Amino acid sequence: MTRRLIDYKKLDRTLASLLIESYPHGYGDEDVITFKDINGNIVEAVELRTEDTLYLVKISKSLSNFIANFEENIEKELESKSPKDIMVNGRIGYEMESDFKITDDEF
Repeated sequence: MTRRLIDYKKLDRTLASLLIESYPHGYGDEDVITFKDINGNIVEAVELRTEDTLYLVKISKSLSNFIANFEENIEKELESKSPKDIMVNGRIGYEMESDFKITDDEF
């Protein structure tokens, strides 16, 4: 299983939705994993698992706001785009995929 450390702001739509499903009411102290990165900085993260990858999603105060406002923000974004921009051959269109670039560090 691949392990990745990623900032929540860099999650694609699929992972962001999975994060919301995993923590629908937010996360608690028992969900937070604390560790030091290779530079000695303290990092706090929550775990997010997919079929082949274990993500540690770095958290901050704004992550709880992100979780609380996720559905509202998605609805606003979808309203601002035409159906053609959103779906191409039953998939999210390239225009929306290109808005997200996952840059992550293995840990």
